[in-house]
Amino acid sequence: VQLVESGGGLVQAGGSLKLSCAASGSIFGIDTMGWYRQAPGKQRELVATMANTRTTNYADSVKGRFTISRDNAKNTVYLQMNGLKPEDTAVYYCYALKWYVNYWGQGTQVTVSS
Repeated sequence: VQLVESGGGLVQAGGSLKLSCAASGSIFGIDTMGWYRQAPGKQRELVATMANTRTTNYADSVKGRFTISRDNAKNTVYLQMNGLKPEDTAVYYCYALKWYVNYWGQGTQVTVSS
């Protein structure tokens, strides 16, 4: 499974960005897809995930501001980020779970200026 992210960049506080992640390769059997992030000097943390059942899971820090969605026909997961804050600055990694194996994208930088 290969995951390729796009959509990161620099935005002012209060602004919006939309991340995309396209899965390719051996995609049959992918269950959950989503996003994690890692800020400098911090551990990688959950942002949001969505299972094939459409069940979602969000970090408390992004609830009400970020929205995850999936287009299974395009094997793509999205993350709409609104009301961005400087503390959202991090490298955002796309994630997929297939048959108990975790797959990761290369990451895309999101920088929020104050």
